[in-house]
Amino acid sequence: MKKQFFAAAGALMMSAALLAFAACTTQPDDSDDDHDGDVGGETRTYSVYAPAGAPALALANAVKEQGDGTQFAFHIVASDTITAQVTGAEPAADFCVLPVNAAAKLLGSGEAYQMLGTVTNGNMYFLTTGENAAITSENISSLVGKTVGVVQLTNVPGLTLQAVLAEYDLDVNIVGNDGTTDAAAVNLKAFDAANVTPAGGCDYYLCPEPAATTKIGGTATSANPFKMAGSLQELYGEGGYPQAVMVARKSVIDSDGAAVGAMISYMEGSDEYLASVTGEEVVGVLADCYTEGMTPSLNAKNLNETVIANCSVRFTAAQDCKETVNAFLAQLIAVNPNFTSAVSDAFYYAG
Repeated sequence: MKKQFFAAAGALMMSAALLAFAACTTQPDDSDDDHDGDVGGETRTYSVYAPAGAPALALANAVKEQGDGTQFAFHIVASDTITAQVTGAEPAADFCVLPVNAAAKLLGSGEAYQMLGTVTNGNMYFLTTGENAAITSENISSLVGKTVGVVQLTNVPGLTLQAVLAEYDLDVNIVGNDGTTDAAAVNLKAFDAANVTPAGGCDYYLCPEPAATTKIGGTATSANPFKMAGSLQELYGEGGYPQAVMVARKSVIDSDGAAVGAMISYMEGSDEYLASVTGEEVVGVLADCYTEGMTPSLNAKNLNETVIANCSVRFTAAQDCKETVNAFLAQLIAVNPNFTSAVSDAFYYAG
């Protein structure tokens, strides 16, 4: 963890500097590598990590509720580095938000970390143009013969879409470099979010928030604007799908139940808090949590009340979503056996 050093400028200046620490400021480290409980009679500060983007919203209520407290130090990191925080000989995270597939594959034995609950439930939406209809469970078969550009085709969003199509007995064709499509299947084509445009050549696009709403606004005055055309969460089923989860280090669970209880309480208040604030307020709450030098992906221009709601931040305790998570993992494995793993009962926190 980072250490703050202050020049000796008297007791009053030292006190003022200490009071200025924000809720997201990391705290000085100590000799206890396991980050467990009290150390030398002093209360331990626990590290909390989340990837940038929609999953980071899950931390907002915790950061706000803690205020100037020091029980937790919050860190928002690049999404491609989140798994590094819970792996290796000395993982950095005491608590961590990460995709359910990664949590299952890396931590599914429950030996090092346990899942406290799900924290986000999908943020993927269909975009289209012109007279194309919004996709619902009643007309999903209309996608047959059409091409859907999918952001993160080989990750949870793309595999979830394929699982949904399988539930409706619709065949899938993955469009390769040659561009060949199948008139008898739903054609899925990998797309980077930056390349999703009305001129991209697809009938529909599956895009995450906040990018989806940003693209609708950005094309509103064009000759062929994007419009919202359905929700992957609604197609999957009521409540969406278990997208991201929070895990806690097993040694912290065993040694400091009060800290675990406090974190769960913060998570339980997430949806109510996010429903009551503006995007600008959330951006301000999370501003100091980002890794130094990082440009936050959530900002006042792309985060509003609609986008926040579309990110589906809602906590469900591990024992209450255990069957749902197990079923979802089985669906992902059916699409790609190497993508994730089934988990043991010990993975689910029972407190």
